[in-house]
Amino acid sequence: MIFNSIPFLIFFVVVVVAYYVLPHRWRWPLLLTASCYFYMAFVPAYILILAFTIGVDYFGGIFIERSKGAARKRWLTASVLSNVSVLAFFKYYAFLTENIEALMQGIGWLDHPLPELGIILPIGLSFHTFQSLSYTIEVYYGRQKAERHFGIFSLYVMFFPQLVAGPIERPGNLLRQLHLKIQFNAATVASGLRLMAWGFFKKLIIADRVAVMVDHVYNAPGDHEGPALILATFFFAIQIYCDFSGYTDIALGAARCLGISLMRNFRTPYYSANVSEFWSRWHISLSTWFRDYVYIPMGGNRVVKWRWYFNLMVTFVLSGFWHGAAWTYIIWGMLHGFFLIFAIVSKDVRSGLGRWLGLEKVPRLNHVLQVLITFILVDFAWIFFRASSVHDAFQIVGNLFTGLGGFFTRDAFTFWSPLLGVGRKEMALALLGIAVMELVQRIDLRRGATQWISARPPWQRWAFYTGLVCSVIYFGSYYNPTQFIYFQF
Repeated sequence: MIFNSIPFLIFFVVVVVAYYVLPHRWRWPLLLTASCYFYMAFVPAYILILAFTIGVDYFGGIFIERSKGAARKRWLTASVLSNVSVLAFFKYYAFLTENIEALMQGIGWLDHPLPELGIILPIGLSFHTFQSLSYTIEVYYGRQKAERHFGIFSLYVMFFPQLVAGPIERPGNLLRQLHLKIQFNAATVASGLRLMAWGFFKKLIIADRVAVMVDHVYNAPGDHEGPALILATFFFAIQIYCDFSGYTDIALGAARCLGISLMRNFRTPYYSANVSEFWSRWHISLSTWFRDYVYIPMGGNRVVKWRWYFNLMVTFVLSGFWHGAAWTYIIWGMLHGFFLIFAIVSKDVRSGLGRWLGLEKVPRLNHVLQVLITFILVDFAWIFFRASSVHDAFQIVGNLFTGLGGFFTRDAFTFWSPLLGVGRKEMALALLGIAVMELVQRIDLRRGATQWISARPPWQRWAFYTGLVCSVIYFGSYYNPTQFIYFQF
């Protein structure tokens, strides 16, 4: 069951109505049952994996809290190893055996192939594993009391709005709210529905439309030259943002309808002036997870410089590997680690160049250039994230600057559309959706945390959201819905 489907809409309405009709003591069983049903709609048997993770970390948290000294660390280690072992087996077994097999055959140590188990990756495994791990780690550091209510803890791991693709919550936020007696508030529910509508718009009107262009090029990169490759890479940056932030908006909106606030996962990342800022705005729940539980424990930036660079690279390589069991994701992580290290090393040189060019005297232009350069770097790295293989990725990089004369033809739509496998109407709809999203987000960015649309007069808000919902209903596909990109992680 995915968000952009008719079954989910029916499921969601039933759950919300039942949630507010039932007394408080029956709400957690309702949500837990609904979450189990939601997850089992994918592959029922994999609920057992979640049950194992929940059981290990529930008792692990209690034993950690009760223990002292080295015993606490042993219980934490047992919890971490149990979670990581499950993740490694289901997500990385095929990747590891394939590479070990290639290495051993290369040096003549292996005559027979290693066994293939045909494991199917449980949906959302990386997300709920990290969320469960954050609980035991927080208990270990004394920042979270061990949860004694097994049902509430199970719901913390399985809460259906963010179960499959986040945001990766911390117990201090979500676990606390699951104990609260929440009263029905029409304004809160309406706010959640508006956020969900915005998420559906991003997914169905923008992400699914530009996906047609991206897939056409990236499924056969050798058939295309620079213009199509550049445009497809640009559109993938739009696709993955609208797809993932669209999912997050739906998740946050669904939780808000239940009176629960989830953490913000995106903050206009493509307006970042450097790669470090990008990671403070993109997939915030994951970047802060790696910061708090990997980067800082390794010493962060409070070490000698070479170790600082090492810490950054290890953190981003692990982040890339978290996304998928493929060298393309590892290279993507390495690129971001390199961008950050290079920014540190070249800081003085870049500042001197800016002064020499006089950019400090025109700060707005300087900022625009920084944002543009950051987007180009991030977009370049997306090539490796999206490519089907390392070979395809390097083929795309090698052909990026071939045949660029086509960009300057008289009729851009006529030139681009066949290259991207879409017609004029399809491309025009996608571009219009992007324009609407960027306009609203840009205005909202200038106003800081305030929601621009919410500040409009009532008739303007109704007109905007009516148009949004109508466009989603008319142009969206609910009978043959597409998966969200991050479901595979």
